[in-house]
Amino acid sequence: MEKTDLKSMTKEELSRFLSEMGEKPFRANQLYQWMHEKLAVSFDEMTSLSRPLRERLSESAVLTVLEPVCVRVSGIDGTRKYLFRLADGNVIESVLMRYHHGNSVCVSSQVGCRMGCRFCASTLDGLTRSLTASEMLEQVYQIERDTKERVSNVVVMGSGEPLDNYENLVRFIRLLTGEGGLHISQRSVTVSTCGLAPQIRRLADEGLSVTLALSLHAPNDAVRRTLMPVADAYPLTEVLDACRYYAEKTGRRLTFEYSLVRGVNDNLAEARALAALLKGVHGHVNLIPVNPIRERSYVQSGRAAIEAFRAYLEEHGINVTIRREMGRDIDGACGQLRKSYLEREKKEEAAGT
Repeated sequence: MEKTDLKSMTKEELSRFLSEMGEKPFRANQLYQWMHEKLAVSFDEMTSLSRPLRERLSESAVLTVLEPVCVRVSGIDGTRKYLFRLADGNVIESVLMRYHHGNSVCVSSQVGCRMGCRFCASTLDGLTRSLTASEMLEQVYQIERDTKERVSNVVVMGSGEPLDNYENLVRFIRLLTGEGGLHISQRSVTVSTCGLAPQIRRLADEGLSVTLALSLHAPNDAVRRTLMPVADAYPLTEVLDACRYYAEKTGRRLTFEYSLVRGVNDNLAEARALAALLKGVHGHVNLIPVNPIRERSYVQSGRAAIEAFRAYLEEHGINVTIRREMGRDIDGACGQLRKSYLEREKKEEAAGT
């Protein structure tokens, strides 16, 4: 019999679950607090619950806890990149970035990814599976346990396409930002997407106030298709219409992520097209010097090209920033640490046979 995933449940669901076990409703609040506020890693820690109840829970339910595999700390900026093992043996990665406004954690939403973006290491081996809400939460919880520091911002920009794991993503956001847990503000949560237009519209209707970040990376469909296969399914007109709908429904400013690749999308012709594309849109552009991966031939744009691109957008009324590069010395880009770990495991297995 498959055990119940307690950490993915709302208080109301926990109350019904415990009621069916013959327990009083207040036990749900206690259990919820142990999981989401005190960050307990075992039922034995939950001392306000009776021993018989803890034993029954361990028999019928699972308390999702990720196993830390390794952590790399940047000697440049203190960024911490974590590799966690899931209960089924798969591994995922998360990143802690420290800013003056607080600690930000980048979480993965899937094991691998099926979107196929050409510049991303996460997608090289395809999608293995989506993460549960509890597995997404645990990335934040494990980092708080490790650092003993509060996380104030969460970005769902790690491995995977969040809107391709829609139900678990929304459940994760509600648990992360709701009363009784870490209670991180929804305005401090950012969800990145490569442009799944129907799901963007669906998310707009959820009544949430999280920031939406579109991985844009090109000012037209022709260039975008060379970088992102999703552009074949959803052209820019459809994606941007969905983004405008999101902004109208939520009142949140949009973010447009734009990875600059030398000789592909970084010249002034692209800057001109981008400025025209985003004219009048309530949002800002985040320019990202692409983090090269050895499986692709893409090269980071030179500093002069990046600055010229930024200057052109600013001169034409586009709010723009250049993302601060963090964790460059520790496989900081999405999927790199996981991929290097899996490759090393394969070599060790081959050497042992």
